[in-house]
Amino acid sequence: MMTAAVAESSGCARYTFRVRLSVSARRELEAEWDRCRWIWNESVAKSKQVHQAARVSGGKGTCGPAQLDRMLTEARARTPWLCEGSSVPQQQVIRDFGKSRAKALGDVKARVPVRQRAGMPRYKKKREVLPSLNYTRRGFRLKDGRLHLAGGIVVRPVWSRQLPKAPSSVRVYRDAVGHWWASFVVEAVTEQLPQTGRVIGIDWGVKETATTTSDAHDLPHPQHGRTAAQKLARYQRMMARRKPRKGQAGSNGYREAKRQTAELHRKVGAQRQDTARKWAKKVVRDHDVLAVEDFRPKFLAKSSMARKAADAAIGATKKALAEMARKHGRIVHLVHPAHTTMDCGNCGARTKHALPLSERTYTCTVCGVVSPRDKNSARVMLVRAGLNPTGVDLVSPATC
Repeated sequence: MMTAAVAESSGCARYTFRVRLSVSARRELEAEWDRCRWIWNESVAKSKQVHQAARVSGGKGTCGPAQLDRMLTEARARTPWLCEGSSVPQQQVIRDFGKSRAKALGDVKARVPVRQRAGMPRYKKKREVLPSLNYTRRGFRLKDGRLHLAGGIVVRPVWSRQLPKAPSSVRVYRDAVGHWWASFVVEAVTEQLPQTGRVIGIDWGVKETATTTSDAHDLPHPQHGRTAAQKLARYQRMMARRKPRKGQAGSNGYREAKRQTAELHRKVGAQRQDTARKWAKKVVRDHDVLAVEDFRPKFLAKSSMARKAADAAIGATKKALAEMARKHGRIVHLVHPAHTTMDCGNCGARTKHALPLSERTYTCTVCGVVSPRDKNSARVMLVRAGLNPTGVDLVSPATC
């Protein structure tokens, strides 16, 4: 089964597959992660030591990837346990540490508010951090449907589809449920769909996740989280009753309740992603150009609609739509959401006051048009993107 099918990032796509492990392969991966975690913790300790020494002496101390790479080479030469593992994931741990530390120092230099800073890298505790191993091109290969990792580790991905190109890197990790996954980074490939000559405007909301200018493409609120809320509350109560004291390891019952909670969260997340991707594929297949509200749902987390907005997964749906449009060569116009509920999609007039959320019907005082509020906002997206439709079938004027 493949979950996060495609995730665009700087011209690349990410394909994630479930991995089946033998007992020996699982033991080798966990041992490899123990070495990488030790290297991370040593990097954190060395960084703190250099920083404190610089403060005492009044000078400047450096502890970047170059210094840590030399320390890793020396440590591998004198430590047989460390040398048993591959140097590829160990070096990637140092690269990740360097990026994390540079981000934290950059936030301090830019005077980012403390609550918004990433923070300096911290120690990775054995029972709290999930394994994650990164391999570059020279650290893995695919042969006979199996993934061969540096160090002689062989795993079997569950291939739900073929990779379009040779991957440049892979990340093998374990989720909170205990399942192992392999995430490949591949150069993005465009699969052009036939032209339809149709355009669509999309407005995001809470009552309906997406309201469009086409009734057949509206996305109702799926309420996956609400369906699982009762069972989730039960597992969380089990965790609360068995919660260990600070500094103590959790009991088997606590860890099982935590695993069941993570499994339910994973299921709800997969349902939301599946709904979003199927809807996005339908919209992209039927339309050439998309005018999408550039909505940032973060502020809803502090409102009375926080739970329902989180269950709607507007951000994930918007991301899935953008990825699907990129994959199939469609054009996406991101429209600024300011005053989209106040403008008329027919004549462009703007009301003199903001409409309350309880008012779901938009009535224009200039041209007199009456329409559902979200439908009017979706039509405003088309107008602002320069795709003013003609006719009820929303065909672009250039094709009429």
